[in-house]
Amino acid sequence: MVALRPRQWSKNLLLFAGLVFAAKLGDAHRWLEAIGAFALFCMASSAAYLVNDLRDREADRLHPTKRLRPIARGELAPRAAAVLAVLLVAGAFGVAGALGAVEVLFVVGFLALQAAYTARLKHVVLLDVCTIAGLFVLRAAAGAAAVDVRISPWLLACTALLALFLALAKRRAELVLVGAELTPGRKVLEGYSVRLCERLLQAASVATVIAYAAYTLTARDSKALAATIPFVVAGVWRYLHLVHRHDLGEEPENVLLRDRPLLVAIGCWVVVAAVLLGTT
Repeated sequence: MVALRPRQWSKNLLLFAGLVFAAKLGDAHRWLEAIGAFALFCMASSAAYLVNDLRDREADRLHPTKRLRPIARGELAPRAAAVLAVLLVAGAFGVAGALGAVEVLFVVGFLALQAAYTARLKHVVLLDVCTIAGLFVLRAAAGAAAVDVRISPWLLACTALLALFLALAKRRAELVLVGAELTPGRKVLEGYSVRLCERLLQAASVATVIAYAAYTLTARDSKALAATIPFVVAGVWRYLHLVHRHDLGEEPENVLLRDRPLLVAIGCWVVVAAVLLGTT
């Protein structure tokens, strides 16, 4: 189960964005479609993680933390991992087929981009983090398509920028973790520096807030969400503080789920947004 990286499934909560921001929370049928989309992307992403870990198992054994992954430490046999990946892909396409042809196309695009990332793009400076951002945009767009709602281009831009922000924080944390000795298989880090990552992080954090503000101010049915901008600013700044002061960020899902001030900011955003969307 660990090899499927269930903690990473939190990324797929983005599949519910279209349902939430379209204020369709009372539509039971759309909830079922959104849950189906969430499930299929969990299967697709887990399959991609298995393939990635199969490909990188030798290099992972030399990494301070990745050596603990099930395939790298020999807990899960390569053949079993490959079979499981195929079954997960088949399951993802089965659910996507039930949701419609458009959702099948999104899964194809997601898996193709994941494959390109694993095979080549993760070794190309800056293109690696841009690819990660693209995967998040695909999730958001697929979630909106699954429930047949329109999603704002500004919201997609905000999604891409936030994902870029988190990916850059991850690269910075990796640089700090390995220090001067680059871990084999992570040669892409040679193209980064802590200083470069920090400058890009600052730019991405500002751009994320601007994109979110633009979304709230141009949204047709939810302009009141502008009241949630301070929570977004607080959350982004808190994460930036954790990255700078405590060298966190290599595992964003852990930071997002364990830091109390960050959880408070997210919780306040959820409560206020739910109230505002419920009254529009």
